[in-house]
Amino acid sequence: MNTLKLLRSLAKRFPKSLKDRGDRVGLMTGKLKEDTSFIVLCLDLDEISFNKIKKFDKKPDLILTHHPFIYGTKYRVFLHDEIKKALCEEVDRNDIPVYSMHTNFDTGRGGMNDALAEALELSDIKPLEHCKMARGGKLPHAMEIHEFAKYVNKKLELDYSQLVHAGKDTIETVAIVGGGGSRRNDIAQLEGYDIFISGDAPHYVRRDVIARHYNYLEVCHEVEKIFMKQMKKLLLEIDPTLRIETINHEELPELIK
Repeated sequence: MNTLKLLRSLAKRFPKSLKDRGDRVGLMTGKLKEDTSFIVLCLDLDEISFNKIKKFDKKPDLILTHHPFIYGTKYRVFLHDEIKKALCEEVDRNDIPVYSMHTNFDTGRGGMNDALAEALELSDIKPLEHCKMARGGKLPHAMEIHEFAKYVNKKLELDYSQLVHAGKDTIETVAIVGGGGSRRNDIAQLEGYDIFISGDAPHYVRRDVIARHYNYLEVCHEVEKIFMKQMKKLLLEIDPTLRIETINHEELPELIK
């Protein structure tokens, strides 16, 4: 498929206008091929994932990541990150362009947070009024909060999560944003959701949740691995003939009790 036509189709749903201020999306490095038939998807492009890519029977026409491969200008990033510089040089030598879709994919219809909400089998899914990236919805049935936490682990394929239980004991409505959206928990509470799910909560955020008598379920940032499944689905809707490989090499930190 023509590469620009493919990317324009994605951009209709996930335009750059949806990205957070300062975020880096789009072409990270390399030159786009005229046509694309083979795409590799990964959450992050690093040495581990690129070594896996080099083992495929042919080079991909495009590497599509969720997290930006280069967060900033090459000059500023490479000035302080020799590992990233060396990897980028190797990617360029292999003539493989890298394209990233980050917060525009998180916010857009059918993107990251819709996929997470659907995985939890929520109904009446909609963006939060004051945080368009987050999604809210209703559970199939009310659950005791610890039962709910185990339900989330199962549905999102997680080994564990961390619960701050300072609010309701029974959960019926849920708000969620993948990645590091912990600071938006107050918006979820304001809009009437029984619990907020996200990741990367610093200590002061957890204390604030407790002070406001609310509930927060911390899931790892790696929950965004659902990017590969959802993006593959969307790409095949655009062109069913595409060859798409996914690399999911990121594991949760080991939990020590």
